This record gives sequence, structure tokens and C-alpha cells, in this order.
Amino acid sequence: MAAAAPVLRGLRRLSRLLLFLCQFYVLSGGEHSQPHTQAVKDPGPTRTFTAVPRAAESTEIPPYVMKCPSNGLCSRLPADCIDCTTNFSCVYGKSVTFDCTVKPSVTCVDQELKPQKNFIINMTCRFCWQLPETDYECTNSTSCMTVSCPRQRYKANCTVRDHIHCLGNRTFHKMLYCNWTGGYKWSTALALSITLGGFGADRFYLGQWREGLGKLFSFGGLGIWTLIDVLLIGVGYVGPADGSLYI
Repeated sequence: MAAAAPVLRGLRRLSRLLLFLCQFYVLSGGEHSQPHTQAVKDPGPTRTFTAVPRAAESTEIPPYVMKCPSNGLCSRLPADCIDCTTNFSCVYGKSVTFDCTVKPSVTCVDQELKPQKNFIINMTCRFCWQLPETDYECTNSTSCMTVSCPRQRYKANCTVRDHIHCLGNRTFHKMLYCNWTGGYKWSTALALSITLGGFGADRFYLGQWREGLGKLFSFGGLGIWTLIDVLLIGVGYVGPADGSLYI
């Protein structure tokens, strides 16, 4: 019995060691099994694809379309609605034909009311600044003197009318005579000069206060100034103080 006791102790120690190793294996296996289980459950990083929409066709209407009448004659379209191959070597003043194409988003027809894109226009060979005054519009100036000697001019910005075709830039500058009115009537100024000119009424009416006061206190320059003003206003030499024309 004494000899068997050490053997039993050794078996107990061995069984305890085996139990400890089994527990350690179970615990270590459980820790390693968790990532394995996660790896099975987690499909991994997924690729996300962003759907890029197809470039939509632009629905914005070009600004020139507002000037282009729909379903009208192509030959009557404004110059902003068409593109033409101009020939600058044509003979000035002679009739010439140009090949033109309708701009995008513009619809027009021919003489038979059929849709048309390419057509021919007839025009006179001349630059836009050489057109008659009735074919373009110019800005007016109210800061120049219309009643002066010599008559003053001003620099105006001119634009060709829509349905007129010409060579070169459709916007240009021109020196024009001052031609504007402030609402003063020539007949009223002349009547005041004849009747009440000795009191400076004509000069007051035209806005010339200093001259009016001079005539008032000098009794019309003893009548001489009054007669001179009647002649000057009658021929239009003396006008409104703001430099405008009579109406």
C-alpha cells in the first residue's frame, strides 16, 4: 500500500495536468474560432458602385431663339438666327447671294411651307455702317448742345435692325448731330419775346435766368436788346438753355 501511494499521486497529478491542458485547448480554440466564425458570417468589404447618370440633353433654350419666329420663312429670319458664309470681295452696291444655315433650335419653312435648314438670301453688298439711316437704330444723347454754332455732334452706338442683312459688325459707332428736345416750343418763345421781351420773359422761359434778369432790370436794354432777341429767336439762333431743340 505504501508503494502504491506514490503511483496514485502521480496519476492524480497527470490527470490534473491533462485536465488543465484540455481546458486550455478549449479556451484557446474558442478564441480562435470566433474570428473564424466572423469570417464566415462577414462577407468582407463590399464594393459599392455609384450609378453615374447619363448626361441629360440640355433643355436650356438659347437666348437668340426669343428673336426667331417659329415656322416662318427662313429668308425672313433675323440675322441672329442664321449663320451665313459672307463674301467680302463682292462689288459694293451690287446684289449678291449668300448661303445660310439655320441655327440650332430654330425652325423655319420655305415658300412651299416645308421645313428648311439651308437656304440662300439676296442682299446688297455693303457694310453695316454704310446702310441708310432707316436701317439701323442709334442711341440718343441729352448732354450735347443742339442749338450751337457750329452744330455739335456726339458719338452714338448704332445697331442694325433685325431683318436687315449686311457685311461686318452689326453694332458700330457713328458721329451724329445733336437732336433732342426738352419740350420747349419755338412759337411760345417767339410770342414771349415779342410781347414781354422787354421784361425778359422769353429768356426766363428758355431757362436763361441771368439774361432774363439783365433784360428785366435794363428794360430790355432800352428796347435794343428786345429787338435783337426777337430776331435771334425768330431764326432759331437762341434756344433753350439745356441745349435741346424746339418742338
